[in-house]
Amino acid sequence: MKEFFTALLYRPLYNLLIALVALMPHHDFGLAILAITIVIRLILHPFSAVALRSQRLMQQLQPKLTELKEKHKDDKQAFTQATMELYKNNKVSPFSSCLPLLLQLPVLLALYWVLRAGLKEVDPTMLYHFTPYPKMFSSLAFGFLDLNKVSYVIAVLAGAAQFVQTKMLQVPPPLVNTNGSKDEQMMVNMNKQMLYLMPVMTIIIGIKLPAGLTLYWLFSTLLTAAQQWYIFRNLEKNT
Repeated sequence: MKEFFTALLYRPLYNLLIALVALMPHHDFGLAILAITIVIRLILHPFSAVALRSQRLMQQLQPKLTELKEKHKDDKQAFTQATMELYKNNKVSPFSSCLPLLLQLPVLLALYWVLRAGLKEVDPTMLYHFTPYPKMFSSLAFGFLDLNKVSYVIAVLAGAAQFVQTKMLQVPPPLVNTNGSKDEQMMVNMNKQMLYLMPVMTIIIGIKLPAGLTLYWLFSTLLTAAQQWYIFRNLEKNT
């Protein structure tokens, strides 16, 4: 299993990272992390787009689900049938946002280990014969940031980016049913808590990781926020 994971994901990503370091101006590791983040986000974009569209459509259907729950509050079978019909008419599956996220996890896990190993030194045994070898290898990014050390500034910036990205996922106020059931009110409250909990957790974890990993987290979160903005804007135009 480990050999399969290494051959399919870890080694290709490791070679991509080292090749980017070799191609970047002054072999800047920070620019290489930015570049590999963009490449990964582009590769995963089709899966992320499916998950984000499904999530937003499910949020938009929440008021109608509340109406159905009230209409069929004494008949669970009728409520289930009406709910499935609502999903079918709007071409939404409650499970369509889960599979794309699960498909992304192995890639993100492999990239985490690639960055963790790549920050230390180049491992020639992991390189393909055609992978360019950096003439100079340093974990210094942008001329001042040591990616092997903890950076509180990058951790805080990553937390701030996480706040913005999570805020974008919140249901817009017009869609929130303030007279909803106790379960729905609980869900709204959980979303509010996550809005602040996720950034705090990002900062706490970030100040314990090498700056290189936190920098990737920052870049990835910013690109995810941009992706969300693009997808949600197109959904609003088409509705």
